[in-house]
Amino acid sequence: MEDKSILKNLDAWDKRIILKYNGFGGMLFTNLLKIISFLGRETLWMVLTVFYLFIFYDSFLFSNISTVFLVGVLIIAPIKKLVGRDRPFEALKNIEALEREPTSRSFPSWHSYNVASQGFLFIMMLNTPMVVIIVAFIVIFVSFSRIQLGVHYPTDVICGAFIGVFGFIIARFVLAPFLNSLMIFFEQFSIGDIYKQVINPLLFENLFYLLLVVGLLSIIIYLANYKWIVEHCSKSKRA
Repeated sequence: MEDKSILKNLDAWDKRIILKYNGFGGMLFTNLLKIISFLGRETLWMVLTVFYLFIFYDSFLFSNISTVFLVGVLIIAPIKKLVGRDRPFEALKNIEALEREPTSRSFPSWHSYNVASQGFLFIMMLNTPMVVIIVAFIVIFVSFSRIQLGVHYPTDVICGAFIGVFGFIIARFVLAPFLNSLMIFFEQFSIGDIYKQVINPLLFENLFYLLLVVGLLSIIIYLANYKWIVEHCSKSKRA
């Protein structure tokens, strides 16, 4: 009974907070939060993995960013399906989605996972007080943006951030070192030159390589905008 009471109180708190802050600050602030919220999108981190593998090769950055993201995929996606929590704009009449409506479940937040996990990664790599402050502000504002935009409850973003810390630890200290060592090992068997931490000249010298990179980036952008593309095509057909 006590557990049910705690969950009820937590649910009531969730609803009270999102009802208070949905659309908070007006349209100008909402548009600003939409921009800030992009830092938590999977699209950004998928593009960076392609960038550090094919465009500006850096095995360390690629290994860390990609494994942090991969841990998120393996943890967040199953939890979303298992919990199956409706988005606030789906469950509450007075909540409006102020961005394109997400199709995945609400709990936990992908955005807060991404900014927390990747933020800790950059804190460890750069290790300066200024970076800590910048990352803290980004995590807070991205997490708040998901509430203000009406697409997540507070507990969604809080739990997403905590999972992000866990995902960072697993990736940074277990998976990333293994992947980085594996990449360095296979570098010695490369039949061509390996260009490290410079813009890869193959982008300008090899058409197939250029098409490969453009193709990968195009797929990422297409997947990120799939819902909008489908809706736009449907509207065009009805017109």
